[in-house]
Amino acid sequence: MFGALAAYVVYFNLEVADSFISSPYNTRQDTFSDRVVRGRLLSSEGEVLARTDVYDGGTEERVYPYSNIFAHVVGFASNGKSGLESEANFQLLTSHQFFLDQLKNELMGRKNQGDDVVTSLSARLQLTAYNALGDRRGAVIAMEPSTGRILAMVSKPDFDPNTIAYNWNYVIADENDSSLLNRATNGAYPPGSTFKLVTALDYFRQHGTLEGYTYLCEGTITRQEHTIHCYANTVHGSENFYTAFASSCNCAFADIGVALGGASLKTTAEDLLFNKSLPFATYKTSTFDLNAASPIPLVMQTAIGQGNTLVSPAHMALITCAVANGGTIMKPTLVDRVVSPDGQTVSTTKPTGAGRLFSAEEASVLQGLMKAVVDYGTASALSGRYYSVAGKTGSAEFNEQGQSHSWFIGYSGVDSPDLVVSIIVENGGTGSESAVPIAAQLFDTYYSGL
Repeated sequence: MFGALAAYVVYFNLEVADSFISSPYNTRQDTFSDRVVRGRLLSSEGEVLARTDVYDGGTEERVYPYSNIFAHVVGFASNGKSGLESEANFQLLTSHQFFLDQLKNELMGRKNQGDDVVTSLSARLQLTAYNALGDRRGAVIAMEPSTGRILAMVSKPDFDPNTIAYNWNYVIADENDSSLLNRATNGAYPPGSTFKLVTALDYFRQHGTLEGYTYLCEGTITRQEHTIHCYANTVHGSENFYTAFASSCNCAFADIGVALGGASLKTTAEDLLFNKSLPFATYKTSTFDLNAASPIPLVMQTAIGQGNTLVSPAHMALITCAVANGGTIMKPTLVDRVVSPDGQTVSTTKPTGAGRLFSAEEASVLQGLMKAVVDYGTASALSGRYYSVAGKTGSAEFNEQGQSHSWFIGYSGVDSPDLVVSIIVENGGTGSESAVPIAAQLFDTYYSGL
């Protein structure tokens, strides 16, 4: 027993201690603030996103120069912690200042300066996303598919982290706005037609090809006295798989869903991480509840992204990253590196694979479908630019009056993907109405800075 205990102590100190101490759930970290001034959070371009001002007498104040713009992703460090203020708490309260300076500060009873955390966030893209969403509710997330680096993350309604302590009681009591909720990572929405990616993948897995599929759309489809309509009862006429996907034909995909069955759709959805933990601790699990016994009307609704399915914008971003990245996803990251007060690099975040969602062949099929959406489908407003885009729009109905959330997921640089975006505008109508214009502004900003 003594030998086993000794072995565990050695293992803990060599393998586990750092991750245990740096866990945001370890409340002992805050005792470090007695001797360390909290470090800065910086954008990837070097702009200060959060800093600690120290006044005469030692009074400290955490300052957020961008106010609401980075509210959810940067978070706050009072009344508890959220966002990066929580995730990077250990690094911000650790000092790698030159040891002689540290010794001098300790002898004089002064605090050492904490390390700076350089994030992956682009202030340019974040500002674009924030302004493009405007005063509407919703979320925007932008990522590099090849690395997992998150370049922008916006959620609205939002809050000012500079005044969060003063306004705390009001903020937590305002159930209508839920302004503390990060809708990008923890929002739960019906995916609308963005889910047709899952249905399309399941069809390809069952048939081995998309060729030979035909459907005659008459604007509505009825099975077991349940009727599904295409948007505005549009009659799409004779379609193949690509045109049905590009025009987002609900009738065709409801028919496809019935043929596939609930059990098959569930298997494919869970391969894409529905009902499973996502590769980031604070991301909400998406839900999918079809099975072999599910009634046909529910299968029809689910196949077009309605029914009981709920998903976050971050999860849809990961699926889009897999499409762009040949089937694999990278672990999402928000920290590029940690830098000492003297400007020395303490640590660097390396891209880490988080698994394969589907094969490279399957990714290629989905890429072709998403390219068709932009070339001649519901996201054609993104075609003809000096960069290429592939994507999928969605209109997710959320009440009996037919009001819908506006979705767009997609990536730019089709032959060599650069940027993935996932956007939802609550009560924004169709995807092409509200979400696509936001995507256009993000892509324009991204390429204008290269």
